[in-house]
Amino acid sequence: MLTHPTLDKLQRLKFTGMASALAEQMNTPDIDELAFEERLGLLIDRELTERENRRLTSRLRRAKLKHNAALEDIDYRHPRGLDKSLIQSLATCQWVKEHLNVLVTGPTGVGKTWLACALAQKACREGYTAQYLRLPRLLHEMAIAKGDGRYPKLLATLAKTDVLIIDDWGLAKLIAEHRRDLLEILEDRHGRCSTLATSQLPLEKWHEIIGDPTLADAILDRLVHNAYKINLKGESMRKRRAKLTHTTRAK
Repeated sequence: MLTHPTLDKLQRLKFTGMASALAEQMNTPDIDELAFEERLGLLIDRELTERENRRLTSRLRRAKLKHNAALEDIDYRHPRGLDKSLIQSLATCQWVKEHLNVLVTGPTGVGKTWLACALAQKACREGYTAQYLRLPRLLHEMAIAKGDGRYPKLLATLAKTDVLIIDDWGLAKLIAEHRRDLLEILEDRHGRCSTLATSQLPLEKWHEIIGDPTLADAILDRLVHNAYKINLKGESMRKRRAKLTHTTRAK
């Protein structure tokens, strides 16, 4: 008589994991062979697992990663200049804990954005928050936020995000307003959070694309000097896949 009311109470308390586990135990013939403490432990384990899964789903949804990428899926057979030991080190997310940055450069199509999303996805799995933004879109959002009064709130949101991906860095030379916005963002995050930037431009060209020498020094000081640097090389992965598809069809 107690079983169904207990399930109802667990649902009302939003202990959905425990409720599901209890329902399964009810349908397990030999469950009575386990001690009370063992059965309770199984219920608690299920609840903890489901809550963490919900939190992870929420973090990934808010991150809005461009690719559903995972570090475990990296193909090291394709020569791109990837240092496996470095990737394995980054997979521990110690860089996020220490508030360090990661900069990924290389030609178009070589997998910069995919790798950035894989690193951010691993951070989400470790309990950190992340957000993906292309630099042109980010700067556009900053300009709109100034107009509608959301600028301070947007800065605060970016400042507390554990891993911020800034994709497509350096597609166009920055204007004065963009330089100031970037400095505000990076100043708030410096030493507190991690920034992950991708660019087709080599690092030595970043100073030039920012424009103003003084602001360029300030921006790069907060972004580059405490960063892991990954320079990808080789043929575009998209072109390579297209060739493979064409070859397969030809057969």
